[in-house]
Amino acid sequence: MSVDVVETVVRGRGRALVVLCVMQLMIILDGTVVTVALPTIQGDLGFSQAGLAWVMNSYLIAFAGLLLLAGRIGDLIGSKRIFLAGLALFTAASLLCGLAGNAEVLIAGRFLQGVGGALASAVILGMIVNLYPAPGEQARAMGVYSFTAASGASIGLILGGVITQTIGWHWAFLINVPIGAIALAFAVRLLSHQPGLGLAKGADVLGAVLVTAGLSLGVYTIVQTAEPNATLARTLLQAAASVVLLAAFVVRQARIKNPLLALRIFRRRQLSVANVVVVLLFAAGFGFQFTTALYVQRVLGYDSLTTGLAFLPAPIMNALMSLSIAPRLTVRFGPRKMLIAGLAVFLVALLWISQAPVDGSYVVNVGPVLAVMGAGIGVAIPASIMLAMSGADPSDAGLASGLNNTAQQAGAAIGTAVLATLAASTTAHRATERSLQALRDGYGAAWLAAAGFVFAAAVLSISLLRERHT
Repeated sequence: MSVDVVETVVRGRGRALVVLCVMQLMIILDGTVVTVALPTIQGDLGFSQAGLAWVMNSYLIAFAGLLLLAGRIGDLIGSKRIFLAGLALFTAASLLCGLAGNAEVLIAGRFLQGVGGALASAVILGMIVNLYPAPGEQARAMGVYSFTAASGASIGLILGGVITQTIGWHWAFLINVPIGAIALAFAVRLLSHQPGLGLAKGADVLGAVLVTAGLSLGVYTIVQTAEPNATLARTLLQAAASVVLLAAFVVRQARIKNPLLALRIFRRRQLSVANVVVVLLFAAGFGFQFTTALYVQRVLGYDSLTTGLAFLPAPIMNALMSLSIAPRLTVRFGPRKMLIAGLAVFLVALLWISQAPVDGSYVVNVGPVLAVMGAGIGVAIPASIMLAMSGADPSDAGLASGLNNTAQQAGAAIGTAVLATLAASTTAHRATERSLQALRDGYGAAWLAAAGFVFAAAVLSISLLRERHT
């Protein structure tokens, strides 16, 4: 192969990687960009306090519930086709959200965004692995991807604050439309078509219904616990129904010829354990950013624009680590050691901010913590993804990608719901204290719980994960 041909292939792969990462960035951004805009959206569209949560929850439920099905469809009909369909739907749904004039239309648009995001995101990791099969190249590519995944949440908070206070919350969604249209045009031209296994292999419609219903109900059960009208009996009943649906799905997958989720994939300890670590890592990361944004606004008194800008240290440090330093260190030391190191750094950040006082200083209690957190997850996330994807066969790349993305989104939903509920419960139990002190104590409890998630992830990584061999 001539030098010119090699350079053309490398450039083509790089452009394809950019297209994939732009889509992933839009997906992650959309999960958090509305966080600081929620009060304005509530005032404009007349949401109740309980109904307002569904601006985020409808997106998370659709996304987490459909990822496994989307990954399997990608294996059957080809990853490019499912990616293009997801990108087109996500872009159209963003337009619907931006033009929404009432609460019902916005929630419907957010649900459709979740569907489109699931279709596209489910196959992204598998496409990156196929683009960059060599370990060194893959480490660098995963560094770029992990920057979009890890920094997207912080960037979303920043953009949400800037957009809401300058041009209005509608543009938090409308900004996706031109970006999505351009990305779609480039994706059609740059992404190579990879033939799927064929629909004759079976899409397992009943299995898809069971797992989608089970995951969606499970996520719904978690996020609705924060609603004021939630009861223990209803929560337990919904949780039991979710478990029954998922158990029925597992039984079906063990019995049919062409399962949606080949259970053999879980025999690979590396993949199974790494995905559990991903759940814990994303639960801590997203829950931390959600509660920290509330601490900065409600306790320290920042407005939406200042809150967004306050998060700048996180994506800056994340970019430095995931795009430059971490890939080189991963090639030298291996992803397992880098994962453990990143988790340790993140744990330090969580323990640090858990001691923040009610009259805390940004310079001492928030800014440095966000920088340390950004560095930690900038190392940990690409390493965890490499370990999770390394155990899958090429024919299962879409399934492994969908499984890993399900772990990410389920972790984000679980972490946000659990930490927000813990913070609210702790604050309510200390209502006799000064209101700001009670709020601070609630967020402190949430940060310590997040530290527990990270500590558990570190224990699993140390005891059960091994370096991959190539």
